[in-house]
Amino acid sequence: MVSYQRPIGSGFGHHTTTEDVLAGVDLTGRVAIVTGGYSGIGITTTRALAGAGATVVVPARRPDAAAEQLADVKNVEIAELDLADLGSVRAFAQSFLASGRALDILINNAAVMAIPLTRVGPGWEAQFATNHLGHFALTTQVWPALVQAAGARVVSLSSWGHKGSDIQWDDLQFHNSYEKWQAYGQAKTANVLFARHLDKLGEPHGVRAFSVFPGGIKTPLQRHLPDGEMVGLGWIDAEGNDIYPWKTPEEGAATSVWAATSAQLAGMGGVYCEDVDVAHIADLGTQEGLDRGVNAYAIDPVAAERLWTLSAGLTGTDLP
Repeated sequence: MVSYQRPIGSGFGHHTTTEDVLAGVDLTGRVAIVTGGYSGIGITTTRALAGAGATVVVPARRPDAAAEQLADVKNVEIAELDLADLGSVRAFAQSFLASGRALDILINNAAVMAIPLTRVGPGWEAQFATNHLGHFALTTQVWPALVQAAGARVVSLSSWGHKGSDIQWDDLQFHNSYEKWQAYGQAKTANVLFARHLDKLGEPHGVRAFSVFPGGIKTPLQRHLPDGEMVGLGWIDAEGNDIYPWKTPEEGAATSVWAATSAQLAGMGGVYCEDVDVAHIADLGTQEGLDRGVNAYAIDPVAAERLWTLSAGLTGTDLP
């Protein structure tokens, strides 16, 4: 059963760091996969889990760059993976399964944001394909290793940006018109719906899933945004100085790490988390609801099942 979407009083908050979350936590013997684990908050997530004793597999589109970024981190393995290429996803999954290892933690962290219209694979819109479909295919194909772990957790990184769009069921790939922020919003809503339905399917097998909003962090995720647009968004001033109260990478990665490891979430799943706690359902008639919480359409179980079925059809992969 999906847990009720409301804060649990974790005792943590906006400025909680990965060090705070992992205090006293020993992950020795655990295996984790962190997509995008060599850039932005992904590298902070990798460092935190590895520092607590886990073996962290970092699949990367640019393995050489990943190896360079993580050269000083113990307990890390680098592998090749392009989430926009289903053949690459399949090859990575098969290689991991061939190792015979259980997978305790899967953090679907990699993402692209607000990019110009780009099509990948069979004409898929790249934000939906990379942020959602690639992770859908990855998760379903490493499923045996997650079940083998007997208590695995899957963390799907979403965003406040999910508030920008529900799923565009009639034009999923934006063939009629394209707006980059709406496409990003759809992809981030998909990340929440994915975790919602995965948790329903996974609970009988001991696999629980969570979606998280890490907060606003200044990372390479913003690389496609010109300075003028970031000025208009109120993120920086005309001189390029920060206005937005960015989280540090350690604060930004904390909610992912908490969802992946915390005993406070034992027996729970299928919920959207922010600021290292379960979030509330947003009341969109209030400023608080516009700024925080999860929009109801992103946790709708009917929509979650519909998206799952659609994604399985598109990717040609599903749970056994």
